[in-house]
Amino acid sequence: MAQVIDAQGKVVRDLPTPAPFSGDVSAKANAVFRAVFRELANPRSGTHKTKKRDEVRGGGKKPWKQKGTGRARQGSTRSPQWAHGGVVFGPQPRSYVSALNKKERRAAMVAALSDKFQNGGVTVLDTTSLDVAKTKAFATLLFGSPKAAKTGTRTLVVFAVDELASVGTSLRRAGANLERVAVTHTGELDVKDVVGYTRLVLTAAAHDALTGKYTQESK
Repeated sequence: MAQVIDAQGKVVRDLPTPAPFSGDVSAKANAVFRAVFRELANPRSGTHKTKKRDEVRGGGKKPWKQKGTGRARQGSTRSPQWAHGGVVFGPQPRSYVSALNKKERRAAMVAALSDKFQNGGVTVLDTTSLDVAKTKAFATLLFGSPKAAKTGTRTLVVFAVDELASVGTSLRRAGANLERVAVTHTGELDVKDVVGYTRLVLTAAAHDALTGKYTQESK
């Protein structure tokens, strides 16, 4: 069940948990893990590199003769045991892209949202008379006061794609300076975002968009 708050942050009513997010998703923990792993891994550039022995400049001449010096035999000053030598088994350029099929990605998102809905982690924001042009007003709306916003629950505010040019612009501007608040829209919402924030604040349009999307896909 989710609470609906008005533009002043007061609870006006309760909403029942939407059907797509009301089922038992305890068996989907692995799908959630795989989805979060994929979303964190895929943006990595994989351009890290160390030079191997044959890539380090210099070292062509044998440091000293093979026998008679009393020292260990050496063939090159670019061997790994030498300072400025090559690196053994160092990182090389690679791709971190992890594949996950559409069905499993959907299951992970439904499981993550279900956990939030079923454990009181979702609040629905009625944007009918919303005016949050200032950060102070936005902090008061979400946490009760600007001071409480500094130590409040990590909160993710989600608006619908259709609100991008209206309410979304105001929310992003007002939330930019709140350290414990992030603002995104339903088109950018990832599993890692749902899992990473303790509290989700959905605009009424975002709530309807997510409910409609996953209700339609479940048919």
